[in-house]
Formats: sequence, structure tokens, C-alpha cells
Amino acid sequence: MLREFYVGASGMSTFEKLMVNITNNVSNSKTVGYKSTRTELENIFPQVLEKAIAKKESEAAGKPAGIELGAGVRIVSTPKDFRQGTIAVTNNEFDIAINGEGFLSYKTANGDVAYGRAGNLSRDSEGNLVDANGNILQPQIVIPNNTQTVRIASDGNLFVTLNQETQERLVGQIQLAKFVNPSGLESIGGNLYKQTVASGEAVTGIPGQENFGTISQYSLESSNVDIIGEMMEMVITQRAFDIITKAIQSGENMLKSASDIARA
Repeated sequence: MLREFYVGASGMSTFEKLMVNITNNVSNSKTVGYKSTRTELENIFPQVLEKAIAKKESEAAGKPAGIELGAGVRIVSTPKDFRQGTIAVTNNEFDIAINGEGFLSYKTANGDVAYGRAGNLSRDSEGNLVDANGNILQPQIVIPNNTQTVRIASDGNLFVTLNQETQERLVGQIQLAKFVNPSGLESIGGNLYKQTVASGEAVTGIPGQENFGTISQYSLESSNVDIIGEMMEMVITQRAFDIITKAIQSGENMLKSASDIARA
């Protein structure tokens, strides 16, 4: 008689987390390089004893199917959607976007290597190319202090023109990393991800070669969040949560009725 409360509680908990994920996606709809997250659900293992009894009765009677009552629902994973986001044009010479597959590599403050799609770069006090949080782009590229112009080619080659010079100088090349299973990367905040066993080892390469994407200067990759789709999911999630709440209330009324009958 109490099973509907446990099933309902699992549903309410799951749909509350679904709403959190939807809210997070919408909140990051303007975040550079953000990749939306989807939630994947699975049913909880049904009652073993009841299933065994039903199976025995089914085999004895020659029935095509027995009785199986579910035990609720839970979130099994929250994979990232790494589809390409829209490329927006900017007026910053250090802004870059990846057209296609690949991640930029950064060295974080603790010395680890992290990966990201956000290419809103700038120079630090030593001339290093860094992301918005000061993580140094890898391989390291230093922009000279007397740089007049910067040009970043589609293959990642970075050229500068120094003061009172007309000929460009090559100061480095941006490389990309890719993974067998990018959905297995773990988000660590700051638009960055770290490698995991599920993602596989990072493979580095030159933009435009071996199926790596190309680099676009004066560009940023926008979030790939589908606002309309998220709004629809929000409505569905809210309605499902309301229905589960009503189901629990109905179960409470049934329990109360049974209790009144027992006392009569």
C-alpha cells in the first residue's frame, strides 16, 4: 500500500533534477562555448519477489506474460551535447572559434591540463595567450610587447607584425585535441573539461588536418542550447511533476480510506 509513495518520491526527485538541468542549460545559453547537457533516465529494478511469483504463476498457467510492477525512476547519466554552436563575429583579434571537431588545451593553476571550446583569449602580463580565467593556452604562445597586428590562420599559425616592421613573424601555432568519446569528459567549471577514463586519451593535432576542425579569427562559438526545445522540456517536466504529486495525494487518500475501514 505504501509502494506508490516510494515510486512517487523517486519520480519527484528525478523531475526536480531534470528541472535543475533545464534551468542550467537556459542560464548558460549566452555562455561562450557552452555545451548543453541532457538527462538520461532508467527505471529502477522492479520488485524481485513479486516478479518471481508472477513468473512462476505464468509458467504454470502458460501465460505469455507475467505481472511486473516498477519501483520508480532515476537519472543514469547526464551526457554533454557537443554539436557545433553558432559562430558569432567579434572585433577582438584574439577571439577564435573552432569550426568542427576539437578542443583547445589549457594549463590550469594547479598544473593540470584542461580542455575547452571557448576561444575568448587575451594576453597576460607576460604576453602568454590565456583564457578568461588566466589558464595558459597549450602549447604556450607568447605575444611580443611591441606587437602591432595579429593574424591567426585557419591552421592555427599565429603571425604578428611588430612596430615599424612590414613583414609578419610566426610566433606559434594553436593545436587542437580530440577524444574518442567527448561526452565522457568531466566538466570542471570555467568552460573547461578534464579527461576521464570514459573520454579516452587526448589526441592532439593541427587544425584542418586528420579530421580536426579549423580556426576562425575574430569569432566565438556561441552556446548550442536550443532555447525553444528547453522551454518545451520545462513545460513537460512541470506537468509530469504535478501529475506525480497528485498521484501521491491519491495514494494518501486511498491509505486513509483503508485505515478508516479497518477502524470501523
